[in-house]
Amino acid sequence: MQLLPFYGSFIGIYLIGIFVRINLKMLVFVIPLKSQYISQSWARVCKLFERTIKSTCNQTTDEFRVIVVCNEKPNIEFTHKNIIYIERDFVLPSLDWQGKNIDRTRKLITGLTYARDLKASHIMCVDADDCISKHLAEFVNSYPEANGWVIQKGYSYTEGNKIIRFMRKGFDQYCGTSNIVRYDLYDVPEILDEITEAKYVESIFNCYRHREITKTLAKKGTPLEPLPFAGAIYTKNGQNNYLQVEDRNKKINIKSRLMRIKALLDYRWITKSIRGEFKLYDIFNE
Repeated sequence: MQLLPFYGSFIGIYLIGIFVRINLKMLVFVIPLKSQYISQSWARVCKLFERTIKSTCNQTTDEFRVIVVCNEKPNIEFTHKNIIYIERDFVLPSLDWQGKNIDRTRKLITGLTYARDLKASHIMCVDADDCISKHLAEFVNSYPEANGWVIQKGYSYTEGNKIIRFMRKGFDQYCGTSNIVRYDLYDVPEILDEITEAKYVESIFNCYRHREITKTLAKKGTPLEPLPFAGAIYTKNGQNNYLQVEDRNKKINIKSRLMRIKALLDYRWITKSIRGEFKLYDIFNE
């Protein structure tokens, strides 16, 4: 009989632990993946995506989820219990910059809708060829009420190189994998019919893309804070980046050329530490 109080306390603590775990809010990553039918090489797209998903699942805590939204499930060997694939028959986009980005936006919205049931505290949209820091989920989960963060510091990597560029500022202006936003700030409609979805796609496309979202949320009085560490690696010369069409057509002025020369000082060898934190490896020599 003397053991009953002990067992009663133990059961109470156990039940509280279960309740807290069920109601725990966490960071949810959303990865929009383009269709194989608009890809130059589906095999290369899948290799890049597999590196991205390995990087995303390399978190220091198990309290996160990854939603992959796609037309076709990629052909990869890697699996993880926290990955959720949503396969839909999305209309194939035009191959120009706007068409591809609207496709990305529609897939992001599908992920946002699903994330509601996961009790997401924050959402991070990850491009399907980038790599992210393994510390993100643990950091974000420590601040469940924060508005979110903008990644101003990160790395720029050209596929196959042994050096990498450290970007001290302005990373969010180059890379779509650069914002972590509290879920409710996306104002996801409860019901998305054809008319509501069209309006919401337009709103996200115009105001919540990576170059616009910081200004949008600041105007609403819910500004994002700078992430206090380098949060992602922007991969150049990939096949999964929806932004590359715009970058190829963009003219480079004299100021930009001078800044690129200055940026040479920011290049460094890819160390074991960088590879470990971001799960970065050369897809050609895997």
